[in-house]
Amino acid sequence: MAAPGRHISDNPSCKCPPEERGVFGRNPSGGSDPASGKVTGDSRNLVKGWQRSVMKLAIVGKGGAGKTTLAALLARRAVSQGHSVVAVDADPDGNLASALGTPPDALPQPIAGMRDLILERTDARAAGGGWLFRLNPRVDDLPERFSVMCRGVRLLVLGTVEGGGAGCLCPAATVLKALMQHLLLQVEDDVILDMEAGLEHVGRASARGVDAMLAVVEPGLRSVQTAIRIKGLAEQIGIQRVLVAANQIRARREEVLLREAMPGLTFLGALPFSPGLARADLEGRAVEEAEPALAEAVARVAEALKEHLAEKIPAAGG
Repeated sequence: MAAPGRHISDNPSCKCPPEERGVFGRNPSGGSDPASGKVTGDSRNLVKGWQRSVMKLAIVGKGGAGKTTLAALLARRAVSQGHSVVAVDADPDGNLASALGTPPDALPQPIAGMRDLILERTDARAAGGGWLFRLNPRVDDLPERFSVMCRGVRLLVLGTVEGGGAGCLCPAATVLKALMQHLLLQVEDDVILDMEAGLEHVGRASARGVDAMLAVVEPGLRSVQTAIRIKGLAEQIGIQRVLVAANQIRARREEVLLREAMPGLTFLGALPFSPGLARADLEGRAVEEAEPALAEAVARVAEALKEHLAEKIPAAGG
């Protein structure tokens, strides 16, 4: 955890006023001990919709289903209610920064693209046509060094592990997996992961830190199939709580059909189709500024999420 008073981002391009940047492990408005970064007792129940000290949530779904939109909306809602939030863009084609309203000149650098850092942290070196590297690299300082915070949400971008001559494919993947494990098991803030449909960065070790996996589905068979496949992948690595939120719903019948198509999944609610989202994206505005109806739907999803997170998961075989 960072020393008291140190700003979250060392990125000089962050345009947020210093008073909005906060301290690592603490919401700018208060609610945690600056020395330890732990959420204090008074702030754990600031909001009816988020009565947990820490939440670790992975949001997944087919491309275009709206998972990035929901990730940004849930992150902003949690922050507005007094929580410290790390939003992690773990999608190779991620757009979480724009959904949060981050200025183009303040985007964080993707971790996977930091070749020198990756080689240094893994002590990697070429050997016999392959690589020798450390499997337990130090990553605890990376969230502080390479995140940016604007509008109260701390954003960290993982980036894409590239092959095709990149030279440090395995070391990069090792750093990303270690970083994910650190965020889920060690960082005492809410962590919201905007992920691709696969679970490449989440191994069995870090899966126990995930409170829930939230699949975003839109009306359509491919989106349904992706959600069902995600449930199977999650169960394979030990994530027991898989939830669903519908998106881009134009009529109640569409939500009903989605529920019927996925009888084994728990629905949290539905977000309406929002023409304002496209306008907000074009104008560089945060997604929560699109339409009041969308914000109301997110509030209902957040309340349902809180209720499910409060439920105890039965022990395996119990």
